[in-house]
Amino acid sequence: MGTNVLALTEDLKVFVTVYRLKGRAGSKPLAVCLPDVPHVYRYCKVRVPDELLHDLLPGPVTLVLERSDALNKDLNPFTPLVGVRIPGHWFVREVAKLCAAPLALTSANLSNKASSLTVTEFQELWPHLALIVDAGPIGDIQSPECRLGSTVVDLSVPGKFKVIRPGCALAQTVEILESKYGLRSDLPSS
Repeated sequence: MGTNVLALTEDLKVFVTVYRLKGRAGSKPLAVCLPDVPHVYRYCKVRVPDELLHDLLPGPVTLVLERSDALNKDLNPFTPLVGVRIPGHWFVREVAKLCAAPLALTSANLSNKASSLTVTEFQELWPHLALIVDAGPIGDIQSPECRLGSTVVDLSVPGKFKVIRPGCALAQTVEILESKYGLRSDLPSS
């Protein structure tokens, strides 16, 4: 959940700008936003069943997979992995489809601050953004769960999953991975 900043992944300058804008550590990778599951196969080396991808995407889950050579090498050059998100909102998926390239994705807030649920909550970023789209509040702005961000799960090791960030869809995600697909949990990152 939450609001996002999207940027084309074709240019190194975009990454520098996003990191500077958010005050984000350069060692913290950016995820990519894709329009649909078939695009995951283009930009990642998928080693899980197709049905698993469709069970978790689109929605509030970011899957960490091994990246393919189709992704810009300047995007997260320090890791062979990439987080992939297909948001639940149709508008964001349509933007990703029209751009015909992966979009760098990060929350619309300063690094280590609570996720924004309305456009006014990230006003300090407005002067640095080319476009702001207001589709109304995301979820119940009084609910702390809505500010947790997406659940981030590493699926890069066959037969296992690792929760990187619990996020707002942890229980459902773990249930699907363990019960339906028999994946085993690694300890979460610290």
